[in-house]
Amino acid sequence: MCCYHTAHQSRVTMVLFILEMEWMLSTGQDKLFTWHCSETGERLGNYRTTACASCLQFDVETRHVFVGDHSGQVTILKLEQDNCSLITTFKGHTAGVTSLCWDPVQRLLFSGSSDHSVIIWDIGGRKGTALELQGHHDKIQSIAYAHHSRQLISCSADGGIVVWNMDVERQETPEWLDSDSCQKCDQPFFWNFKQMWDSKKIGLRQHHCRKCGKAVCGKCSSKRSTIPLMGFEFEVRVCDSCYESITDEQRAPTATFHNSRHNIVHVNFDPTRVWLLTSGTDKVIKLWDMTPVVS
Repeated sequence: MCCYHTAHQSRVTMVLFILEMEWMLSTGQDKLFTWHCSETGERLGNYRTTACASCLQFDVETRHVFVGDHSGQVTILKLEQDNCSLITTFKGHTAGVTSLCWDPVQRLLFSGSSDHSVIIWDIGGRKGTALELQGHHDKIQSIAYAHHSRQLISCSADGGIVVWNMDVERQETPEWLDSDSCQKCDQPFFWNFKQMWDSKKIGLRQHHCRKCGKAVCGKCSSKRSTIPLMGFEFEVRVCDSCYESITDEQRAPTATFHNSRHNIVHVNFDPTRVWLLTSGTDKVIKLWDMTPVVS
């Protein structure tokens, strides 16, 4: 028996079948999230997102659905049989959300984005914690989670595969502070005309320390360092005092890096055999034995 669902007026971007509810969830470029009864094909409801919906995840226990869109926003809805209610929205990415992954045990939501970053949203803790992971040079295409080893696998358009250790205690990145002058040496920034005139000094360009968030000039932030516990696996700008405070132990990487040698579009992880399957724009499907990495 074949059942057709007329759900969208534009390209469908993702479909999820929820066996427990006999629901079919879908997102599309028409800015719609819809859900249907998989037995009858009846449309049960829909919700219009702020931008083209790109990906989704569902929590069976609470009936919460997570919808990512091209504006960089994640929308959380509570689904009932024939209606839904808006719970909240998460705004953390500077570009479109390309993939979502849900861990129902730790109640963590992972979102990958075209801004090259992955954000970990603490749903279960209800503290609004958002941890950022920076380990890719291109947009994130797909993410998967290895529950048994608590490792996150993220794949990007340049073929990069990063395996993140989720057992380490990570820290939130600080908010960037606003200031008219360097918060280390008090030199004025180039828009601070009054202080430039009073001190007879040329204004400097503003930077920010990625560890403390202070507004600093280039001279006071001449150093670069990795800060893996804040998600920075690549070297980033830090002020001189923060650079001195970071120990070699704190610089130890919390992720491993691999090259798939093709432009990854989608990834699927099989925890029983510890296999990773990647498909790419090169029309190639690759099967990876992740046992040495995910153990």
